[in-house]
Amino acid sequence: MTLPDTRPTPDVRTGDAGIPTSLPARVGVLGGGRMGAGIAHAFLLAGARVHVVERDDQAAAAARDRVATALERSAARGRDLPDADTLSVGSDPAGFAGAGLIVEAVPEDRALKIDALTRIEAAVDAGAVVASNTSSISIDALAASLRRPERFLGLHFFNPVPASALVEVVTGAATTPEVVRAATDWVEAIGKSAVVVRDAPGFASSRLGVALGLEAIRMLEEGVASAHDIDTAMELGYRHPMGPLRTTDVVGLDVRLSIAEELERAFGARFAPPALLRKLVAEGHLGRKTGRGFYEWSA
Repeated sequence: MTLPDTRPTPDVRTGDAGIPTSLPARVGVLGGGRMGAGIAHAFLLAGARVHVVERDDQAAAAARDRVATALERSAARGRDLPDADTLSVGSDPAGFAGAGLIVEAVPEDRALKIDALTRIEAAVDAGAVVASNTSSISIDALAASLRRPERFLGLHFFNPVPASALVEVVTGAATTPEVVRAATDWVEAIGKSAVVVRDAPGFASSRLGVALGLEAIRMLEEGVASAHDIDTAMELGYRHPMGPLRTTDVVGLDVRLSIAEELERAFGARFAPPALLRKLVAEGHLGRKTGRGFYEWSA
């Protein structure tokens, strides 16, 4: 579906350090999986042109389909759709040239992210802001491999991106205040709320969320209560919109395991992944995306 483009011309006024004071006209996303497609969807609805890069042409086509599906769902809820040509996909980071913001959204693996970020930086203009969607890996550790760490920060989106109202803006030691202010404005421009946190293992949300999730898994492992009853206790007793085990299924058990391992390296045994979590991941039961985790999920 394509509707007439009635959006105003993007405001490209720049503030300190030449950083746009409004949403960049062009945004890049490296990684077109569930998270990357959701990030692309958010920027498209806000009026930016978005280029998504995947590892090969087949993966790029799949990313396009994910974004298109998300846009169709938005249209069903009454949202105006951008023109079809505002989204482009490919397999070459050179396509990011001219983008004011590029968000890395590859899986939660330090080496993979460093490789992705260095490829982005090599392809973009010196004035671009580069962000990682990491949920737990140190921004300073990732920045150490970059030539322009002052224009790098974390933009931690939450899954599923279209339904989540929060983005964590994670500042590294070298990130300039101008980049932080611009990123916070951009988060608000796509209709989400920003919280600014200093770089620390797990930041604020993952550190707290994983601590609760791991304890819930240990309780299930010990037979304290069923998954449903553990979740219901938090939903009704503490007004959580979703219990910690169901949340783990939505996030992905493999993602939660990777974050827990990262936090265990930083903080020790209190974040040690329970054996049940390792077992389910080893068996391929990763939550909603595979149809089974702590719950059974329909296709």
